[in-house]
Amino acid sequence: MPTGGPEGRVEDGTRIYCIGDVHGRADLLGRVRGFVVDDLATAPERRLTVFLGDLVDRGPDSAGVLEAIATGWPTGTVVLRGNHETEFLAVLDQPRRLAAWQRHGGLETLASYGVPVVDVVRGGRFSEAVAALKDKLPPAHLELVAGARASFVSGDFFFCHAGVRPGVALDAQTEEDLTTIRSPFLDFDGDFGKIVVHGHTPVRAPVLKANRIALDTGAYMTDVLTCAVFEAGAIRLFSTAD
Repeated sequence: MPTGGPEGRVEDGTRIYCIGDVHGRADLLGRVRGFVVDDLATAPERRLTVFLGDLVDRGPDSAGVLEAIATGWPTGTVVLRGNHETEFLAVLDQPRRLAAWQRHGGLETLASYGVPVVDVVRGGRFSEAVAALKDKLPPAHLELVAGARASFVSGDFFFCHAGVRPGVALDAQTEEDLTTIRSPFLDFDGDFGKIVVHGHTPVRAPVLKANRIALDTGAYMTDVLTCAVFEAGAIRLFSTAD
């Protein structure tokens, strides 16, 4: 398991497991869960898992992902909102948005809940499909997605889905930037105020820079889901490719 990374510390007495974009890969999340369970044998009293958002869509089992997190994850959890969670919630309120959602992996999410998608693919019966999703969606899954946070801070680290806008204070960032930003954030080499830990933009391998850490290793298409472990001033990395 590689170690290293930028200089920074999480809160004393805390171990944080931070997991990149899962995108419906319940199988890979199960492997990361097994790693977390084994690793807890040496954990301090306060242990927490931060999910960087985009739990749903694209992969085959979004329902299984939400179930795994909502019912019995082995540590406390902080779920951050990604752009796909935003879209998921929007479709529940506005079925007409399903036309766009299906282009972003929403069909796979519907299918994972047992909702027929043939008519949706043909461009029709959106309201019926969303009604079926609402009927099949466990309250705990909806609560988890609706309750997702925009950001989380521990010590020198700022966790969010996509990144932050340079030159804007961290407590003044918009939710749109926190869930969708790319180039203005990725191209900036300066100080953000804290080290930003993010997903959203897939990378071949985790990126550890002085000002940011990228953990989205494209799980739904690469079979590689990455978990970074933060404790005191050290960072360890685990992935399903290990």
